[in-house]
Formats: sequence, C-alpha cells, structure tokens
Amino acid sequence: MTQPILRLGLVGGGPGSFIGPVHRMAACLDARFALVAGAFSRDIAKSRSQAAIWSLAPERAYDGIEAMLDGERGRDDGIQAVAIATPNDSHFAIAKAALEAGLPVICDKPMTATLDEAEALAGIVAASGRPFALTYTYTGYAMVREARARIAAGAIGRVRKIMVDYPQGWLAAAIEDSNTQAGWRTDPARAGGGGAIGDIGVHAFQLAEYVSGLRVEELVADLPRVVPGRTLDDDCNILLHFEGKVPGVLTASQIATGERNGLRLRIYGETGGIEWDHDAPGNLILRWPDARTEILHSGGPALHPTAQRATRLPSGHPEGFIEAFATLYAGFADAVAGKGDDIDGLVPGIGDGLRSIRFIDLAVRSNEARAWLPFPGDGR
Repeated sequence: MTQPILRLGLVGGGPGSFIGPVHRMAACLDARFALVAGAFSRDIAKSRSQAAIWSLAPERAYDGIEAMLDGERGRDDGIQAVAIATPNDSHFAIAKAALEAGLPVICDKPMTATLDEAEALAGIVAASGRPFALTYTYTGYAMVREARARIAAGAIGRVRKIMVDYPQGWLAAAIEDSNTQAGWRTDPARAGGGGAIGDIGVHAFQLAEYVSGLRVEELVADLPRVVPGRTLDDDCNILLHFEGKVPGVLTASQIATGERNGLRLRIYGETGGIEWDHDAPGNLILRWPDARTEILHSGGPALHPTAQRATRLPSGHPEGFIEAFATLYAGFADAVAGKGDDIDGLVPGIGDGLRSIRFIDLAVRSNEARAWLPFPGDGR
C-alpha cells in the first residue's frame, strides 16, 4: 500500500553543518518525508542560500522556528513535522514551539542541554500527544537490532558483562577556535554540562541499554579534560552496574589520536557473547564457549524481522550511517501516521532522551564527587 509522503521542516542544517544534510538525506531516502521548508540559519541570507542548494522555494526559508511556524501555518502544503539539527542549547525551545503548535518532532541527541529542560520537555511531549523521536542513529542498524532480539530471546543466556567503547580523535588538538563543530561542542553555554560524555558518551550509553535490555542502576565516572584549556570533558571512563548487578564498562573519548568513529559493543552471557563494531556494521559476531566464532551478515533470510525491516539491500551490499538514520525516520513516519510512537520499541523517544540526560548529569556529578551514585528514576 502506498504511504503518504510527509512534509518536513528542518531547523538547522545551514552552511557548514554536518548533521543537517544527514537529516535531509535520511528523511528522504525511503520516500517517507519530503523536505519542503526550513530555518536553516538565524541569518536569513544563509538560510535562503541553503534552500537554493536544496531546490526549495526562497519564501520557505526562515530565520527561526517561530518564523517557520508562522509562515507554514496558513499553507495548504504546510509542514507536517519538524526536525531539529541544531546545537544542544536550542533543542528545548524549538521542540517546545513545534509541539505546542501541534507538530511531531524528531530531534538530534542529546535531547536538551540541561536536566531541567529535559524534564520540562517530557511534560510538554505528554501534554501534546504528538510523536517525539530522537536520532540515536546506531539503533537503526540492522545488526544492532538483531543483537537486541537475540539477547532478548536468551541466545547467550543471562547477561553477565557489558562493554561499550567509543573512541574518536578529532579533538586531540585544541581546534575550537578554527572549527565550528568543535567550537560549540566544547562550549558549556551551547553543549551543556557534558563534553564528550554528552556528544558521544550518550550514544554508547543508549546503545548498551538498548541492546542488552538492561538499565543502568548506578555508576562511577572519571571525566578528564585532557587538552589544556578545555572547560568540558574530552575523555570519559565509567564503571556501570546494570540491573541485577551486571557489571559494565563505558569508555568514550574524543582525544584518542588517530581514531575515527570506533564505536564497539560487546555483551557476554552465561552461554555466549555478542559483538557489534561500527567499522563493520553489517556483521554481528557471536562467540561460543567451544572456541567457535560465528559471523552473521545483514540481509540474511534467517534474521529477526526487526533486522530485516532495517535492511534495504541483499546480503553483501553494504549499508551504513545514512541508511541507519533513515530507519529511524521511517519509524518516526509510522508514528506520525498513527501507528504508535514506539514502533516495536525500536524508535528512541522521550524516555530514552530523559534517561540519557540523567546519565550525563549523573556522570558529571559522580566525577565531581569521585563516588558511585545511584541512577535517579527509570526515565521510561
């Protein structure tokens, strides 16, 4: 059955943006959305310039969320959903305005810059009755979903150990003054209270909970500032206790010289282990106690239905970051179309966002106290 193409308005994504064009490509990949308008920059000339690059009408380029809502409200072909691809400090205000205007929202992570904003936004989402999704991209990979399904089905027995690593090296030198992306990510006024922990540590945290099916109950964090002059952490080393006292280790670093985007998850159970590596996202490694190693490939006919739905190509044809991002947009489209805002529990939403902001806040406080701290609330 043909599904309607929903009209999307994007906030952010102007000249020099990394994640804005990713949102555009992902939203349109499966023909579930069409980008028709945007507040791509606070500078209207830059916003119109970006609109021209994407072949949008100049009158549908705006300089902010309020202008876009006002301009689109009276149109027969006005926007039906809002995507947020701006720095963290603006997420709350944009999401609030869109939700209160009756529009569903898909937002970049982390959800907000502060815990107070996150808790307030949770109330706004509940009151609006509109779908709210977050782009925790790695949950869109087929083999991540396969790992989740196999662990839930008991394929490796009771989980005993969880290890997640996320090394990057792009901030190994002080490039904040010359690199826009580095500039706002290292500025507490724009990024919030966490640096690397808020930028990539939340990805590692959310992935570990998502795949294992277990929630973190307490943690102790060491969040150093390795490059001189930084006011936010650029390296993270965290010990975790999941439900049932399952031990875990999370490392995330943006000063790991020479690393690119090396996210890796390993989960060990009583009867086997599972490993997923972003360098080979179409593979899932299963380790067995008889010294066998099994490799599963995306696109295979025996994979779980949730993994199959996240695959567009036959086995042996690689799919990557844009496709994983697009899988989240497809789930968001289903929610907007009235099929629920938690499609098979696979689309990260307000609960994931709230837990992630609580995780950042707790890790920062644990680092300051040099102590184990309990996770506040369940956020789900």
